[in-house]
Amino acid sequence: MRSATMPSSVIRAWNYDEAEQRLDVTFVSGKRYSYHEVPPPVAEGMREAFSKGSYFNRRIRDHFAFTEHRRRTSLAE
Repeated sequence: MRSATMPSSVIRAWNYDEAEQRLDVTFVSGKRYSYHEVPPPVAEGMREAFSKGSYFNRRIRDHFAFTEHRRRTSLAE
């Protein structure tokens, strides 16, 4: 499992579960997504990329199925 937080104008943090081949990404906007069936070499490329946002846009976004994790709202909202 790899996890990272980094200074990025787009990505706040990400985590890769190699056993599940799932890449979880949290954007600076607060939106969270899980990208499915991401092979280990692609996740490794993310770890090694100087610009995480550029790598994500080029190699992950629009290439893998994903699930958006919606924020839970309280009854008071």
